[in-house]
Amino acid sequence: MLEPLSALLEHPHWIFQLFAVILITLTIDLIQRRSLKRLLIRAEIRTKSLWDDAILRAIQRPLSLLIWITGIAFSAKIAQHEAPAVIFDAINPLRDIGVISALTWFLIRFSKEGQQAYVEGRRRKRGEIDESMVDSINRLLRSSILITSTLVMLQTLGYSISGVLAFGGLSGMVVGFAAKDLLANLFGGLMIHLDRPFSPGDWIRSPDQDIEGTVEQIGWRLTKVRTFDKRPLYIPNATFSNISVENPQRMSHRRIKETIGIRYADADKIKTIIERIRAMLVSHPEIDNSQTLIVNFNAFAPSSLDLFIYTFTKTTHWVRFHEVKQDVLLKIIAIIDESGAEIAFPTSTLHLAETPDAKAREMEYLHS
Repeated sequence: MLEPLSALLEHPHWIFQLFAVILITLTIDLIQRRSLKRLLIRAEIRTKSLWDDAILRAIQRPLSLLIWITGIAFSAKIAQHEAPAVIFDAINPLRDIGVISALTWFLIRFSKEGQQAYVEGRRRKRGEIDESMVDSINRLLRSSILITSTLVMLQTLGYSISGVLAFGGLSGMVVGFAAKDLLANLFGGLMIHLDRPFSPGDWIRSPDQDIEGTVEQIGWRLTKVRTFDKRPLYIPNATFSNISVENPQRMSHRRIKETIGIRYADADKIKTIIERIRAMLVSHPEIDNSQTLIVNFNAFAPSSLDLFIYTFTKTTHWVRFHEVKQDVLLKIIAIIDESGAEIAFPTSTLHLAETPDAKAREMEYLHS
């Protein structure tokens, strides 16, 4: 250890070489930082694309790391040339690992910046976007980058990747049997993100299970649904692979389906009432006339003549729909009143049979 050190001290010119390399490295790093900063400002002002901005932001720090790794490795080569030592044998693998680390850092940063650029670009175009799905795909991408870079580093250090992969495959089988429910939930979450049967903010319900509420969060293992009484409901993602899910949030219209009874005494006014109700619905600004619209005399009920009303509103918003439905029903009541008819309600008529003695007593009473 002392012999290489004494050799270095006997030839002090190597110190100036190291100083020159460090100075050049620092200069190059400062130049690239200022250049990339100017390019980023110009890209933000002159170009509408967000991807060039993402690349420039992602490359700044990894490029600085790469420059310094190169400078330090070159400096170590100079020192090794002047005084060979065992420690300098680690220069090449450490340099390679540093280069791989810088490239990995750039790819991870670019994935994050690219995600933001994609989301912002979709917002500018006012397109639909599921941010949770984009974030999930980005997480998978970053995990793949880290795993790949780790395997490349192991190969650089001289380890056999085939052995690592074989061990990983065997371990994966063991873990798969031990955590099949967890894996089922993970794949269920992946299918939700790919098929997109619902998104955060959607109102969903299932006819197979007691599930109804607003989706708040879609995780890899659980989906959080907020029920209408404000309770959080945590559902394993594998559940959605075995049940039917209804998404009323994506309906195109909402339906008004009502049966209204008119008295039998107002049978002569039925036709007029039907025509006026149909005209009211056709002219109503919140009713979609391109959809099915039915107003018909439908049945002879025990206590009424039933009218069947079937139509669709333009709005799908729950609160607004009930306001429109209320307005339609009130106008129907007004039409029935204006026609001189009344809405029927359940009634019963009792007929008493007349006996001869009762009729005789009635006659005697009338003549007295």
